[in-house]
Amino acid sequence: MKSFAKYLILLALIASAGTGCKKQFEDYSQNKNLPPTVPPGTLLRSVLNGIQVYPGGYEDKAGQFYVSNYTYYGDNKYWTGSADFTYTTLNSVVSMENIAYKLTGTSNNPYHALGLFLRAFMFTEMSKKMGDIPVTEALQGLGNITPKYDSQKQVYLSSLNMLDSANLILADLTTNGFLEFSGDFYYQEALSGNYSGGNGQSALVEWRKAVNSLALRLLIDLSHHDADADLGVKTRFAAILGDPAKYPIFTSNFDNLQYVYNDKYNYYPNNITNYGNDAGRLNVGGTLLNNLSALSDIRAMYLAEPARGLGFTDTDYRSFKGADLGQDLSNMAAQSAQGKISFLNYNKYYSGYTGEPTFILSYPEVCFAIAEAANRGWVSQSADAWYQKGVKGMFDFYGIVDGDNTVTFRKSDGSGNDVYTVNFNYATYFNQPSVKYAGNNATGLNQILLQKYLAYARNSGLQAYYQWRRTGVPAFNTGAGTGNGGVIPLRFQYPSNERSVNKTNNEAAVTSQFGGAGDDILQKLWLDK
Repeated sequence: MKSFAKYLILLALIASAGTGCKKQFEDYSQNKNLPPTVPPGTLLRSVLNGIQVYPGGYEDKAGQFYVSNYTYYGDNKYWTGSADFTYTTLNSVVSMENIAYKLTGTSNNPYHALGLFLRAFMFTEMSKKMGDIPVTEALQGLGNITPKYDSQKQVYLSSLNMLDSANLILADLTTNGFLEFSGDFYYQEALSGNYSGGNGQSALVEWRKAVNSLALRLLIDLSHHDADADLGVKTRFAAILGDPAKYPIFTSNFDNLQYVYNDKYNYYPNNITNYGNDAGRLNVGGTLLNNLSALSDIRAMYLAEPARGLGFTDTDYRSFKGADLGQDLSNMAAQSAQGKISFLNYNKYYSGYTGEPTFILSYPEVCFAIAEAANRGWVSQSADAWYQKGVKGMFDFYGIVDGDNTVTFRKSDGSGNDVYTVNFNYATYFNQPSVKYAGNNATGLNQILLQKYLAYARNSGLQAYYQWRRTGVPAFNTGAGTGNGGVIPLRFQYPSNERSVNKTNNEAAVTSQFGGAGDDILQKLWLDK
């Protein structure tokens, strides 16, 4: 019996030792320097870092803001193929929301509110590029790897409803408080992490304004469908504008959702380090610069160098001439070499690292959206007043004042800078026949749309192109230089892997939208019909 008892004790010791070894292995196999789960603020920072569109890419050329004059550095052709889906980024949004729910025990938290904003933003951006996309059955992981597509109408309706929900959550959070919020470098860090800082505005109050301002953008996108009862475009727009307490929106450039550059690690794409590579290879686009010059708009001098080969003085608006994207590159290169077309302003873009912030969503855009809605009769507001607020908002963005302004150009021999004082008078500017608001008619609408286009310059991704596609304002240059037989594409194709992985649903979406034309870049989207 004693030997049997000793045997049992030995087994127990062995078992105990085994258990201890297993625990010890688990302890040593974990990296104590890493969190067991990624904090939601880390995921938020990553996602927010991807929603801005940097200047200098095809978006600038699609909006005809700048051009390449030398083949080695690029051309001015529009795309002929597909865009990318952003569901991988949206999956990070879902993960962020799930982690935040586990931490807080409620979906009434900042991460879910911003998640709804990000979903609406990214869903509609994908849809504006391609058309119908998966929304209702999307983001289910392995639960559904072949989601059905939602119509573009449903994409917008779902996104507007998401923004409504985000606004309600943020209203509650800014009134009753919240447990934790981090990772927001657009507003929270700009306010030094102080929720009561920044002129009394909190980060989440600013995000609430962004939510409702995005809703105004989406409603303007739907201008061709303002009579659709399901969408309720006019009613929604009027509700937002009619109740600022319930639906706060941007009220100044302080509110802009914008990406700010610095001289440490995130340089503006055109900067002093690439002066030698592209300063002489890039010209300002004629659709942008020629419209500014025709309006005697001082922004021409802030954005461009004078084209001294034209024979006018540096501060004569006739010296600011943009390049026609429709031109053959060889002709454009010759004009550039002769000083017949303007380069980007050297002092502004190549003397340092920071440039100007890049808009994702801006106060001037909100002003022009309201002006357009008033022109169309959606709301009882002064279209003229909002039109002028939008223009002045852009002057403020560039640091332009009503009075004397300093403008700087590179000397003709490249040895330094020429500095001029130019007087710019707001009253004189707005009293020009081409600028003075013509009333709630087609001419007045075109004036609003032109100024909105000018406000999009090198900002807001493809919004200028989307506006041209929706309204035809301003007229875009076409020709051999733009490719596609001189025809600007009206959409992107779907990603090639989607046509293989989700073939049945993709083909059904293409057929329902474009019939036998297929996945064609020249097919008009429902949004623009």
